[in-house]
Amino acid sequence: MGRDIPDSLRALLTHLIDYAGLFPPAALSWPQVSANYARYLDSPESWILNRLVLPVKLKDVPLQPEWRVTLLVDDEPGPLPPQIETLETKAARRLSLPTYSETPLAQITDAFAKIRTGGLTPDAIPSSEEIAEFLHRAASRRVPFKATAGLHHPIRSHRALTYAADSPQAVMHGFVNVFAAALLAKLGAEQRILVDILNESDPSAFRFLDGEMLCRGLGIGTAQIAEARHYFAHSFGSCSFEEPIADLKELGWLP
Repeated sequence: MGRDIPDSLRALLTHLIDYAGLFPPAALSWPQVSANYARYLDSPESWILNRLVLPVKLKDVPLQPEWRVTLLVDDEPGPLPPQIETLETKAARRLSLPTYSETPLAQITDAFAKIRTGGLTPDAIPSSEEIAEFLHRAASRRVPFKATAGLHHPIRSHRALTYAADSPQAVMHGFVNVFAAALLAKLGAEQRILVDILNESDPSAFRFLDGEMLCRGLGIGTAQIAEARHYFAHSFGSCSFEEPIADLKELGWLP
């Protein structure tokens, strides 16, 4: 089955990606998305897959018993099937289930946070300084978060922002960069260090070993990674599951 995956990389990637294939730039149909999610759950990389992202209008679609779902809502959605575990909203308060709030961090009191890390146009991509400030403040306040949009690739790089032939291009944040910076924020790193991690475009600056992950020479123990992922840096939403996996394989980080 190929080489073993270092435990630090496994701790970083476990249940990291929420599959949001219904949303741009993929914008697939529900039959395509449901078939994909079922296929990903049966794949060797299923351990990296987290929840399926659904809009509230699809809250009553048939769901398989083993599926896990996060639902985008404006307000309380009413009765829900047990597969729906979390809610996501632009309101600043917790709803009837654990809630990710896409609103300024200062306004959040009893919900998790949600940060938008990209978009379909260059101006939708926040700066590294903005993300670093968010991570620093969220860690200081002990507010867990998820990220959404623009994290299709592990490492910061210049990419097309959509799948169209004439897609605009820009430097996209890497999900390894963002979550490595989040781990360091949880450990109390200064904001300038977070910016450096977010700006890193050399994959060799990140090394995964049994027992620790090295980020530009800074060590983070596997137990610290697992704790930070559980209590702070939860996941990110991506309209593609296959693209991040393919990139990780190309880097030689997955077999």
